[in-house]
Amino acid sequence: MTLAPDTPRTARSGSGRLLPDLARVVRDHVVRAVRRPAPEADATPTPDSALLRAMCHDMKSPLASLEALLRSLEDAPARRDEVLDLARAQTAHLSSMLRTADASGGATRRPPGGRLLDDVVRASVAASGLPPRQLTVGVQDCAADVTVGDARVQRILTNLLENAHRHGDGVPVLLTVTCREGWVRLALTQDVAHPERVVQYLRHDAPPVDLTGLGLWSVQRHARDLGGAVVWATSAAGLTLCVQLPDR
Repeated sequence: MTLAPDTPRTARSGSGRLLPDLARVVRDHVVRAVRRPAPEADATPTPDSALLRAMCHDMKSPLASLEALLRSLEDAPARRDEVLDLARAQTAHLSSMLRTADASGGATRRPPGGRLLDDVVRASVAASGLPPRQLTVGVQDCAADVTVGDARVQRILTNLLENAHRHGDGVPVLLTVTCREGWVRLALTQDVAHPERVVQYLRHDAPPVDLTGLGLWSVQRHARDLGGAVVWATSAAGLTLCVQLPDR
């Protein structure tokens, strides 16, 4: 059996001054992207164009901060360690945003044969940036041996874990992967402070106007494309988001 081997693909559109100069070049590209002519008022934005605009908008501030921090290395050598720590934090934030954007894009079907779901889980954990000490993973034997025939399954898992990493304030995360009667369930549980704020991003068909909620919105989109659904529940353990996918 294979997770989503025959589902359609979602359409896609398309030292010295070195570090400060690099940051400035990237920032200028982001600014130019934002200043491109706006589409006609009645044109409906595609998910990919919404993703690009959101990235350009939200990357401007951390890029500007990173550029200023790198420039200050020349002006305040006595504060070098402090400045480097701040620069690392901004770099980690940018990396997190890019992981979310990458995991939110369209995805092609896997080559014939696919991969085992257990391998996909491991790859998703590694790509999410979630610290191992914060994550507990449980994979049922019958689910571990399911063949995955579509890359969107990994994108769903990566987005769930990345979202828990970025917005979970270091709270422990439990990921369980189970199977039953032709379905595979990917469930992530975390004791978040405001579960209602998380769930709201799963209620809308249109992509968010910025990166806030983009990962969860894309989880919903990919799950529907694959013939599945996203459900949620709260308990003493926290909020559980469960992605249900058909094992074809």
